[in-house]
Amino acid sequence: MPCYAIDGVIPVISPDAYVHPTAVIIGDVVIEAGVYIGPFASLRADFGGIRVKKNANIQDNCIIHGFPNHVVVVEEYGHIGHAAILHGCIVRKNALVGMNSVILDLAEVGENSIIGANSTVKAKMIIPPNVMALGSPTKVIRKLEEKELAWKAHGTQQYIDLTKRCLYSLKEVEPLTMDADERLTHKQFNAQHHIKSEL
Repeated sequence: MPCYAIDGVIPVISPDAYVHPTAVIIGDVVIEAGVYIGPFASLRADFGGIRVKKNANIQDNCIIHGFPNHVVVVEEYGHIGHAAILHGCIVRKNALVGMNSVILDLAEVGENSIIGANSTVKAKMIIPPNVMALGSPTKVIRKLEEKELAWKAHGTQQYIDLTKRCLYSLKEVEPLTMDADERLTHKQFNAQHHIKSEL
C-alpha cells in the first residue's frame, strides 16, 4: 500500500489489520488490530494525528484528515461508510457514520449512535449516545431501538470478519476471459449481513 512518512513521522499499522493496497496512509496514523481500511481510502495525518481503534472499519473512498495538534479518532467498532469524510472529529465506540456523510471539525458522534447517509454533522456539534441522527445539517431524530443496535453490531462484525478474509485470501489475479459453470461465485462468500429493511 502507499504508506508515507512526513517530517520523520511514520505510520503504525497492526499486522492484524487489513489495509487495501490502493489506500493511502500518511504520517501520524495508528491503525490497531482487526481494523479494515477499504480501497482508495485516504488517511492523511500531516498536520494532526489519526487513530483508528481496534475492530473499526473505514470503507472505500473515505477521507480522514484534521487540524494541527488535534487527533481524529475512530474508536473501537466504529463503522465509517463508503465515501464518508471525517475532518478533525471523534467517532465514539460502536458508532456508525453513513455513506457519503461528512463529520466536521471538533464534532463528536456519541457511542452507539448512527449518522444517516448523506448527512453533515456541523463543526463542534455533539451527537449524544444511542441516537439516530440525519440530514444536512444533521438533527437527532430519536433514540435507537435494540434491533437497530443489533443490526449495526452484526454489520460491523461482518467487517471484522472481512479483515480476516482479506488477510488470508485476497490477492491480485488476472481475470478469466469467460464465465464457466465451475467458477466460484458470491454464493461461496462467508458473509450474511442483510439490509435494514429486512429486519
